[in-house]
Amino acid sequence: MSFGIKDAIDIIVVATLMFYTYRMMKESGTINIFYGVLAFIVAWVVMSEILDMRLIGTIMDMFVNIGLIIIVILFQDQIKRILVEIGSHKRWQWINGIFKHSTDNETKEKKWILSVVYACMNMAKSKTGALIVIQQKMLLDDYEHTGDIINANINARLIENIFFKNSPLHDGAMIIAGERIASAGCILPVSHDTNLPRNLGLRHRSALGIAQATDAVAVVVSEETGNISMAYRGKLFQKLTNTALENRLSEICQ
Repeated sequence: MSFGIKDAIDIIVVATLMFYTYRMMKESGTINIFYGVLAFIVAWVVMSEILDMRLIGTIMDMFVNIGLIIIVILFQDQIKRILVEIGSHKRWQWINGIFKHSTDNETKEKKWILSVVYACMNMAKSKTGALIVIQQKMLLDDYEHTGDIINANINARLIENIFFKNSPLHDGAMIIAGERIASAGCILPVSHDTNLPRNLGLRHRSALGIAQATDAVAVVVSEETGNISMAYRGKLFQKLTNTALENRLSEICQ
């Protein structure tokens, strides 16, 4: 039995898919499910291919066929996120450049970031709790419709008024999409990551939850401490300075 180029390509493709799956499930807090599925696949290969146990191999084949459908249903958001990441990778940007010419709107500095940073700075001083979600490649329409549609220009004063303690929208999340305030008072998925410190409240868990489910950026202002945090790609960055927040947003929101 010879080992050829096709075999090498096969191994590389499988390893790449496993890596992306591992990273996605680690960021989404479902890494234990990945280990369980991996253990099942190893047992399936050993019993059906190596030991040639036909009966149990047939049963496990049926489980695999049904299991793939269940996995697609349960993790459709994560699968969609992987496809979006692959399609938006920098290596593919040159293809987009062939069909699309850069415009002034694409090259100009995103001044709305300064409005977000300035609002967070003021809310941090007054210890006003806030949760701001910034849409990236993946659409957040399902989350937008859980709140009140705003559809307004991004303005620091408007952001502060929405999260004012007596405002009816201050408990939910604000979603920014297309460089506009799309909606406010939105409900987000809550992360069940057991590694989060217990002193972090619902805003931080919601920020991490949306960062695990999508490629969005979530900025949190703590009502208890006034600290500014940011969640992105399943990770939570705490105690950010105004400059650090501006730099991170400018780097991500390109």
